[in-house]
Amino acid sequence: MALGLLMLSRSRGRRRGAHPAISALRTALLLLAVLPPAARADEATGDVTDVRVVRSVEQHPGAALLWEPDIALWKPKHLVVAFGAGIPGKTDMGDLYASVSTNDGDSWSEPVAIFDHTQWHGAMQFCYANPVLYKPPGQDVLWCFGMRCPINYEHSEDSRLVGAFSADGGRSWSPVELAMQYTGPLITVTGGITRVLDHGVPRYLMPVHRNTKRNDPLGSRDQLLLSSTSLLEWRLDAFIPQPVAGKVFLQEGAIAAGEHDGELQLVMRAARYDNEGVALDPPRAYSSASTDGGHTWSAAQAESDLWNSVAKAYFGRATDGTHLYVYSDGPAWSRMALRYKTKPPGGIWGPERTFFDAGTHNSYPALIEVAAGEYRAVWDSGTKDRNRTHIRFGKFHLP
Repeated sequence: MALGLLMLSRSRGRRRGAHPAISALRTALLLLAVLPPAARADEATGDVTDVRVVRSVEQHPGAALLWEPDIALWKPKHLVVAFGAGIPGKTDMGDLYASVSTNDGDSWSEPVAIFDHTQWHGAMQFCYANPVLYKPPGQDVLWCFGMRCPINYEHSEDSRLVGAFSADGGRSWSPVELAMQYTGPLITVTGGITRVLDHGVPRYLMPVHRNTKRNDPLGSRDQLLLSSTSLLEWRLDAFIPQPVAGKVFLQEGAIAAGEHDGELQLVMRAARYDNEGVALDPPRAYSSASTDGGHTWSAAQAESDLWNSVAKAYFGRATDGTHLYVYSDGPAWSRMALRYKTKPPGGIWGPERTFFDAGTHNSYPALIEVAAGEYRAVWDSGTKDRNRTHIRFGKFHLP
């Protein structure tokens, strides 16, 4: 349809002798009229600004979806976004890519592959999912962690940790083999690494979870934490204790500093333990706390003010101590608008506000604070009827 309108516009311009500038304007307006809803951020409402499309599924021929992005700051105004491009016929498996912006997100480079499913490793071929970007303070290296599993798997629930690094701000990547002291299946989640000091030594915490119960009746559904002092060797540090009242499927946790000095808080997506796709009643996020640097954690408990209907949310703490929670609203698996709440230091969670709402599917927000109260955000977006067709970027300022 767009091509037909474009040809009609050009033919009319030639017959009537229209000025080239008028013809160009007519063409632009005609094309805008047929753009899919996901590409028209001007129709959106919410507090996120400067919304851009980093990448669309049409730019990846053969891809079934674009999903679960993460974002990192390499240096001022130099941002890196990693995301997945899914293979048709698979639930959530494919390749991992990175795009770079050197103008604070106004425009984005052509992506480069971080992990490519067409590459063979000896006799094995793998698929990948769920990139986690992390730049260690004071180091000129950017890490991307993710998941890999054999290509013949239907989904990525039974994956192993994989890593790569970039020394040029996300323009090229070098995969490395990690030394894993935890050898079980795991699932990573965007924005998932926190640095703590353990007796003066930096230690890195990565929340992961496992869902071996999907394919194994004797499997389990657990939230756990990996830790590392090098970002190359990872070991199991802790399991998050289940709630006293009964088991919940705790997953996709995010760590931030808590209310008190030395406290860490982990906020998790939650679902029924016996049925991973069913939301709790009422749909709520769960949290756990640690006061010893992440070695031990309290029993998980429901966060009565934080909505979670089986969807990953962002949880973090700003420079001024304000906690921020960004989440998908609505019933389980609807994942349309993104909403948010804030909590001032020592206060309570405020009212729900709109982060981004365009009448389209939007999910898996990831944010990074680039200055006090100033954030850069990415999420996977879609159309009214289809999810995960676009990777969106926007700017956000704490109210």
